[in-house]
Amino acid sequence: MIAPELIGLCGILILLAMLAAGVPIGNSLSLVGLGGLAVMISPQAAVIKAGVVSFEVIMKYELGVLPLFLLMAHLCFAAGASRDFFDVAAKFVGHRRGGLALASIGGCAGFGAISGSSLATVATISSVALPEMRKAGYHPGFASGALAAGGTLGSLIPPSGALIVFGIIAEQSIGKLFAAAVVPGISQAIFYMIAIVILCAFMPGLGPATARVPWSERLRSLRKVIDIFALIVFVIGGLMIGWFTPTEAASVGVTCAMLLLAVRGQFSRAAMVDALQSTLRTTGMIYVVIIGALLFATFVSITGITDALSGIVRDLDASPLTAIIVMALLLLLLGSFLDGVALMLLTTPIFLPIAVDLGYSPIWFGIFLVRTMEIGFIHPPLGLNIYVIQGIAKDLSLGTIFRGVIPFLAADFVHLGFLIGFPALTLWLPSVVGG
Repeated sequence: MIAPELIGLCGILILLAMLAAGVPIGNSLSLVGLGGLAVMISPQAAVIKAGVVSFEVIMKYELGVLPLFLLMAHLCFAAGASRDFFDVAAKFVGHRRGGLALASIGGCAGFGAISGSSLATVATISSVALPEMRKAGYHPGFASGALAAGGTLGSLIPPSGALIVFGIIAEQSIGKLFAAAVVPGISQAIFYMIAIVILCAFMPGLGPATARVPWSERLRSLRKVIDIFALIVFVIGGLMIGWFTPTEAASVGVTCAMLLLAVRGQFSRAAMVDALQSTLRTTGMIYVVIIGALLFATFVSITGITDALSGIVRDLDASPLTAIIVMALLLLLLGSFLDGVALMLLTTPIFLPIAVDLGYSPIWFGIFLVRTMEIGFIHPPLGLNIYVIQGIAKDLSLGTIFRGVIPFLAADFVHLGFLIGFPALTLWLPSVVGG
């Protein structure tokens, strides 16, 4: 008789092969999970389990937070938030060397607090900022590298779609995950800005200074984003301190975003239809992925492979820090050919029990996982953010963009090291707000 752990390992290898062959992540997870359950229990029981999981996901009240936050994001897109964040940041720091690159990071951070998506952030801010930087004489690789790195902020800064999915899969508080992401998200942006300042100090030609804008104009520009900033603080702050549940916060966010759209004079039937259609398309895709992930997680838990891996770690007598570093290296390796969502949903059922067994908080692990996942968006050979930028600026070669992102990758590795070495950076705020 084949050992259950071996069946689990075969399932993981089959899943990796399917993903490498281009099978969609939701389909891959569902097929492997269903097939594995059929082998482990019985085909009839596997089909019944699949039906139960699908029904529970669709009816899950907490999952309503995802389409609602997505709708809030699309309504903010329609209100013109993308250009506003970059324009305001450019007026404040554009006159410095590398100032427009600094503004791009600030724009990505601000827009990431609306979009919750790395790819949406890099696509939207790049379409605004990249032409401006190139017009100002910025080195193409430096400009595109800053934008590719800055775009990853969308996956971590609340309300992060990746953290919502992790919270549902790992059964963790979304409010605590959002609170835990605040300090790492801000510090990540700061690390990118430090990299820009250092690069431009040694190589001023990378990012020439632009004309200084008077303080009166800078202060006036703040009016463009104060309403959206207030919306973000109210919704996310209210969630973290316990005013709202996650679903209530998302509902309040949608209502406020509709009011904001009307106040800005952008409310129309076409804008609402477009926002609803975009939300439904994305939500449907994510629901399929979550159902597949839960089936795969059930299969993996039945095989006992996570217990076996935990036992191997204990037998090696490796320190928790060593084990986490090994996990980070494996995640970075897998991130070279898997997209972020696939990486998270594949590894959470396997690595989370091991991390908890080693004494790490599930909340900390969620931030660690998403932060490591983000690095995959810009490191070769996949680097989805790189391809998004290359699609916007078709005259830039992939090699130019990948070379430009290297200093930001270095900043990423240092920042990840800080999060691993000092878990309090992640866990302090959740302990204060008690979300």
